[in-house]
Amino acid sequence: MNKESALVFVVDDDSSIRESLRNLIRSAGLSVQTFASAQEFLASQLPKSPSCLVLDVQLPGLSGLDLQQELAKAGIQIPIIFITGYGDIPMSVRAMKAGALEFLTKPVNDEDLLDAIRQAIARDHRARQPKGEAGQEANFAEIVGTSAALRGVLKQVEVVAPTESTVLILGETGTGKELIARAIHTNSSRSSRPFVKLNCAAIPSGLLESELFGHEKGAFTGAVAQRIGRFELADGGTLFLDEVGDIPLELQSKLLRVLQEQEFERLGSTRTLRVDVRLVAATNRDLARMVGDRQFREDLYFRLNVFPIRIPPLRERAGDIPLLARHYVERYAQRMNKRVETIPEEAMAALCRHSWPGNIRELQNLIERAVIMTPGSVLQIQSSDLQRHRPIASTMASTLQEMERERILHVLRETGAVIGGPHGAAARLGLKRTTLLSKMQKLGISRSTKYTSAHKEGAKEPPQPGKF
Repeated sequence: MNKESALVFVVDDDSSIRESLRNLIRSAGLSVQTFASAQEFLASQLPKSPSCLVLDVQLPGLSGLDLQQELAKAGIQIPIIFITGYGDIPMSVRAMKAGALEFLTKPVNDEDLLDAIRQAIARDHRARQPKGEAGQEANFAEIVGTSAALRGVLKQVEVVAPTESTVLILGETGTGKELIARAIHTNSSRSSRPFVKLNCAAIPSGLLESELFGHEKGAFTGAVAQRIGRFELADGGTLFLDEVGDIPLELQSKLLRVLQEQEFERLGSTRTLRVDVRLVAATNRDLARMVGDRQFREDLYFRLNVFPIRIPPLRERAGDIPLLARHYVERYAQRMNKRVETIPEEAMAALCRHSWPGNIRELQNLIERAVIMTPGSVLQIQSSDLQRHRPIASTMASTLQEMERERILHVLRETGAVIGGPHGAAARLGLKRTTLLSKMQKLGISRSTKYTSAHKEGAKEPPQPGKF
C-alpha cells in the first residue's frame, strides 16, 4: 500500500489536538479523518478501512481501551497507536498487551508520531497481502539507500530478525540505528507486539532504574504514583535500548539479570515480575574498550554482543546521498506545502563531497533548513552550511583512519582473520571482499601473522602495527 492510498484515523475529544494532528498527518502526504469520540468512530459509514488508528486513551463514554476491545471482538484488525497522559500509563500497559503498536506520551513529538504511523502503515500493508506473498521479502520501510555497505547491513537484519537473539547495533551518532532496530522488530515474529524504546543517555542516572523496571508509589521521594517500566511495557515485544553504553555500572548487573532470567522487581516492591522481551541495544561507544577500562561489565557486554551489526557512517555510503537528499526534500516540501522539484547538479555534488560528521541526521537537518529557505522549485543550499563543520583537517582525517583501522582489526579478531564468506570480516563490515582487502592494504594491515591483543593479560609486548 503506497502512502497515497493509506488512510489514518484520529480519535481524540480535544478539537485543538484533532486539528493539530490532522495538519501534521496531511503534511506527510497522508489522508486523514478525525473523530471526537469512540462512539462517533463506530457509528461512521466509512468508504474504506483505515491503515492506522491514532487513539487517545481517555475519551468520554467509551475509552480508547474500550474501543480497542470492541474492534477486536468484531475481528477488525487496525494497527493502533495510543497517545496518553502520564496518569494513563497503567491503562496503556493493558492496551499494549492487547496488541497496540505503540504508545506515545503527551506532548507528542511530531517525528515520533509520524515514524510510528509509517510503521503502522507498513504493518497494515503486509497484513493485506494475499497469503503466500507476505514474507517473500523483508520490509525495510523508511530505510533509504542501495549501496553495498547498506545492503550488507540489511542482509544481516534479514538473517537475525526471525530469531530471538539479542542484537547490538554499533555506529556513529546519526547513522539511523533506531531505524535498523525497528526493521529487526518489524521483520520478526514479534511484529504484532509492542516496540518500546528508551534512550539511556537522555535519562538522568538516578531515574534510569525506574524507567527500565518501574516503581511503586512511595518507593522514593517524589514517587507519587506507581510507574510501569519499559521492560513491562515491552512484554511480548521488543525493547530498544539506545546508547546502552551510558548505563551506569551499578545498574548494569540488574540489566544483566533481566536479560538472563527475564525477571525483575519494580523499585519498592518485593514481587518478582516475569516478562518475555527481546532486546535490541545500540551504542556509538566502543564497549570492548570500556570493558578493558572497567567502565562496562564484561559479562553484560558478552550478553549484548550476541549478534553485532555495524551501521556504516554516511561517508562510507556516499552513493546513497542523492537518494537520501531527494527523500528528505520530498518529505519536507510536502510538510511545508512547497513544490521543491529540483536539486541543482552542483548542489548535489557538494552534498556528495561533504564528509557528514553528523551522518544522516546532519543531512536531514540541512535539507530541512534548505527547504525552508527555498522560495521556488529549485532547492537552494547555502555553501556556508556545508563549510561550517567541514572536518577536512589532517588531524581529523588521521583520527578517522585510526578508528577505521581499529574497527577492521577488531572484526578480524572476532572472525579469526576470515575475510570472505557469509560470516567473514567483509560481510560483518558490510563491504565487498575486494574492498576490505584494499582498505587493509591502505591502512597497513597485513595478513601474514596472527594478531595478539595488547590488552591480553600477561602480554610481554604490544602487537606490531598492522598485524593480526
